[in-house]
Amino acid sequence: MDLGAELRDRRKTAGRTIASVAVDAGLSVPYIANLENGRGNPTVATLTRLAEALGTTLRVDLDDQPSVDPDNLSPRAVQVIDQLAATQRRTKQAVRRDLHTTLEGLKDLLGREPTTRDIDRLLDLTLLGS
Repeated sequence: MDLGAELRDRRKTAGRTIASVAVDAGLSVPYIANLENGRGNPTVATLTRLAEALGTTLRVDLDDQPSVDPDNLSPRAVQVIDQLAATQRRTKQAVRRDLHTTLEGLKDLLGREPTTRDIDRLLDLTLLGS
C-alpha cells in the first residue's frame, strides 16, 4: 500500500484540504503534504490522529502477502491503470485496489495464480467496457 496516496485519496474523497486536516489532527500542513508525497515516517499515534481527522479509524494488520501483487505489474498494465484512472476520474491507487480484489477472485475462478497474460486480458476487457 502507498500510504501517501491512500491519505491523499481519503482526504480528497472527504472534500478536505490539507490545512483543514492539519488543524483537526494537530499537525502541520508541510508535514501532511510530505506524508502525502511519500516522505516521512509517521508514528502509529500520528496515523491515528490523521485517521480520526479524516473521520475513520486506523487498522493495522499483520497478514500474509497477497498472492497477487498489483504493484508488480507489466509496463502495459501500468499504462492501462493510468488510462482507467484518468477516464474514470479516480486515483491510480483506487484502480489498483479494485484490480487486486478482481485478481483475487480470478485466482479462485482459475484455480491457480493469474499470469501476466491473464492480467493483460482482464485489463483489455476492462478497457473495452469503459
